Amino acid sequence: MGVKLGLDLGEKRVGVAITDEAGIMAFPLVTLEIRGRKHLVEELTKIIRDRAVAEIIVGLPKTLKGEMGPAALLAQEVVEWCKPFISIPWIFWDERLTSLEVERVLQEADLHYSRRKEVRDQLAAQRILQNYLDFQRNRS
Repeated sequence: MGVKLGLDLGEKRVGVAITDEAGIMAFPLVTLEIRGRKHLVEELTKIIRDRAVAEIIVGLPKTLKGEMGPAALLAQEVVEWCKPFISIPWIFWDERLTSLEVERVLQEADLHYSRRKEVRDQLAAQRILQNYLDFQRNRS
């Protein structure tokens, strides 16, 4: 099955999550501050090499109607730009409401805003990746 990387792409930050070697559980890994696409590719390449990642699952933020809004189109554009530099499979996964769900959980946990900001993107990436894993497991 191999290790999978989950990404929650944002304009300023990218939340990153990773699976265990069996590909059963997703765990928050890091939040990358984006300083351009080249920097993003460099950071992802390091993680992929160090963690022996076999596949990347990218959250696709469709609208509530399931349409491709500006954020989804931007995510696709970023992935298409990155693909020539990172030649493992990239898979888009519908992430509607993931960030809102994570924000609600963090508020209920009564975390201070600054701490929520630190972990929000990582947890969104974890949720995207875990939803993908669960879907694949249930489909089998």
